[in-house]
Amino acid sequence: MADTETHAQITARLQSRWPEQRVAPSLGRINALLALLGDPHRAAPAIHITGTNGKGSTAIVADALLRAAGLRTGRFSSPHLSRVNERISIDGEPIDDERFDALWHELEPFVAMVDEQRIDGVEMTFFEVITAMAFAAFADAPVDVVVLEVGLGGTWDATNAADGDVAVITPIDLDHTHLLGSTVAEVAREKAGIIKPGATAVLAGQPLEAATVLLERAMEAGALVQREGVDFGLLERTPAVGGQVLRINAAEGPVGDLHLPAHGAHLAQNAALAVAAVEAFLGMKALSPDIIQEGFDAVRLPGRMEVVRRGPTILLDAAHNPHGARATAAAVREAFDFSPLVGVLAVMGDKDVVGIVEAWSELFDSVVVTQVASTDRGMPAEQLGEVASGVLGGDRVHVVPRMDDAIERAVALAEADGAPVPGVVVTGSVIAVGEARTLLVSAEEERRAVEEPVLEVGEAMPPEDYDGSEPKGFGW
Repeated sequence: MADTETHAQITARLQSRWPEQRVAPSLGRINALLALLGDPHRAAPAIHITGTNGKGSTAIVADALLRAAGLRTGRFSSPHLSRVNERISIDGEPIDDERFDALWHELEPFVAMVDEQRIDGVEMTFFEVITAMAFAAFADAPVDVVVLEVGLGGTWDATNAADGDVAVITPIDLDHTHLLGSTVAEVAREKAGIIKPGATAVLAGQPLEAATVLLERAMEAGALVQREGVDFGLLERTPAVGGQVLRINAAEGPVGDLHLPAHGAHLAQNAALAVAAVEAFLGMKALSPDIIQEGFDAVRLPGRMEVVRRGPTILLDAAHNPHGARATAAAVREAFDFSPLVGVLAVMGDKDVVGIVEAWSELFDSVVVTQVASTDRGMPAEQLGEVASGVLGGDRVHVVPRMDDAIERAVALAEADGAPVPGVVVTGSVIAVGEARTLLVSAEEERRAVEEPVLEVGEAMPPEDYDGSEPKGFGW
């Protein structure tokens, strides 16, 4: 292609490849490309993260902690909210368009060589190419450590070409069952594939069937195991201005009075998991409280319990399965006192839609169902409206196909009749939240958000009691 090709044209051409939601299970293509590139995935050690929910936030917090400890970081994440560049970050910042385009031009001839081979009958997928671009960017920087977020599953994910020094498994539940398996044990078996020989496996609390599979894999690999609720974890948390105050169990015992600028028990647990992952990476060397706080202070979690507007408050959260939706609903209930609360919901067609709607059924006073514009994978608004009406009743459901119109309708519903503390939550899928965020957050607002705290609206409810004992549902 000519050098005059624009960034938008490059990203569109890349995304026209085999899509990431369709699995072509093989490491053959990514390994072939990385070999042609000189094995950039071996240029720096890695913390590798998989699980059903919490991968992205755990990766972001781990990245911030590593930088606070003085290390230069590369972070690969997926999917993106608004721009493909978000997937490749160096020292906490996404690479710019110029560097992204240059990476593609450097890799393009090698990608063509692998395409010609059609390894396992498929040309290189979009996710494989973007993963290789990330490895190349990190090797060129160079970075001291890479934080890798799995795209889908684990064993056959392109990121698994790397051998993570630390393998982090966030909580496992059912999702992508048509690809990963119909039981929690089957899903866990696929995700356990990132635990490599001699690594340290840092395991969040799991259902018994998942825990059994993960511990068996760790034993086979000779991996050292760190278990949430046994070796590390969240001890206490209290809602506070701009987030919550945590006390965690770390490498050398409890560390308290840590302010995390994020709401919700699930994000607090993910932060404790990230601390454990970084300390495992450092050879079980404890991070000082000052370093942990410096890392937490730098944390920004776009699309995860993110307040993007006030008056009325509009909250974005990308929870896209029942497990994630339940966690987010609990966090909203705890941190905010909305009256009324209106949901804006758009989901992918292959998700457990009934489960997602049920997770919000007690919290949403009404819901505006809509659909995403950037992919045909989204469930049509009319169909989603029928499903939602079956759960919530038709009087609580409004069908508005366009996202911008849906947000406008939700705001009007929330502010009707002089509501005391109106609130709107946009949720249901990463793509939906990305589209909403593009509408609601300007580049200038993005820059200001780095320096402005997020304040609660109304009175925070008291957190659930937590006595430091073994958390419910953990398989240890």
